[in-house]
Amino acid sequence: MRAIDLPVGAATSIGSLPHTAPDQAVALVLDEHGWLPAAPSLPRRSPLEGMIAQAAWGMPGVTVADDGSLDLVLDRIDPEAPPADPDLSGAPFLGLRVFLDAVAGRTGWVKLQLTGPVTLGLALHAAGLDAERAFLAAGTAVRARAEALLALAARKVPDAPLLVFVDEPGLASCMHPGFPIEPERAVDLVSGALAAIEPHAVTGLHCCGNADWRLVLQAGPQVLSAPVDAGLGDFAGTLGSFLDRGGWVAWGAVPTDGPLGTTADRLWRHLCDLWCEMVRAGCDPVLLRTQAMVTPACGLALHGELPVGDRLGLALVEARRRHPHHTAAHRDGQIRAALGDEG
Repeated sequence: MRAIDLPVGAATSIGSLPHTAPDQAVALVLDEHGWLPAAPSLPRRSPLEGMIAQAAWGMPGVTVADDGSLDLVLDRIDPEAPPADPDLSGAPFLGLRVFLDAVAGRTGWVKLQLTGPVTLGLALHAAGLDAERAFLAAGTAVRARAEALLALAARKVPDAPLLVFVDEPGLASCMHPGFPIEPERAVDLVSGALAAIEPHAVTGLHCCGNADWRLVLQAGPQVLSAPVDAGLGDFAGTLGSFLDRGGWVAWGAVPTDGPLGTTADRLWRHLCDLWCEMVRAGCDPVLLRTQAMVTPACGLALHGELPVGDRLGLALVEARRRHPHHTAAHRDGQIRAALGDEG
């Protein structure tokens, strides 16, 4: 794995925001996460900005309704044909375009995101397409959309290093006996999407559910994004090897499905407890902290705009607490000292 020169201890956002005005959403992202601003999707503004609607937009034989649902004409679907709208000028990408206009000419890091092929394949299959064609068409569409996203970014922010996440909640269920394709096939699909991105950006993979993280990492991301309560401690050896190879983890330390406290203390202690567990299982405490960033656990479209600001702000506070200047110099001391915990 090549070296990753990301801003250590940065905070960023994942996926959607609840805003209906793109400029307000972008202003919040830039204000809270100036080191690593993320392009928001805005499904409350329009269901067309939902992750499935964005991914399926322009696919031959697929109509995306105004409510974001899919209508398939099965005999018109060509699994090898890329989607239309290569310039991403359609309604599903308004939030993205406003963001890229706002950061045009930026030389610092920018984070982008797109729906993964497993999640899109599941949606196509649920809409009536047989599994073989559904996942083949999804793989084609996501690779083409990744290329379109990178081309648009190259025009708007040619000098900005990019971090591009593939969003794959569908991977959380790929070990279920009723999953429509083999787990190895699912991994291959995600790996193909990441391979389309890797020549141009640092690749990330986000999965917001409890997953077989050993299997997920076989797809080959450079950054893994997951909620801290998604069973990561059960895969400490796998994550330790990933960190040893130079991989990073975007820790979903700010919950998106429950109340927040008024400070980041509880969030910090929850993350530190997980790290303690992982260090006891053999992970390097310094790598855990220095090859890391902080995010909300998942997208925030279901929350009100003011609470979203609180959650993004807490992610920023949490990230600052883990900046390298807090890290102890020795590796063999107590984990809380090595990680800079105040108590």
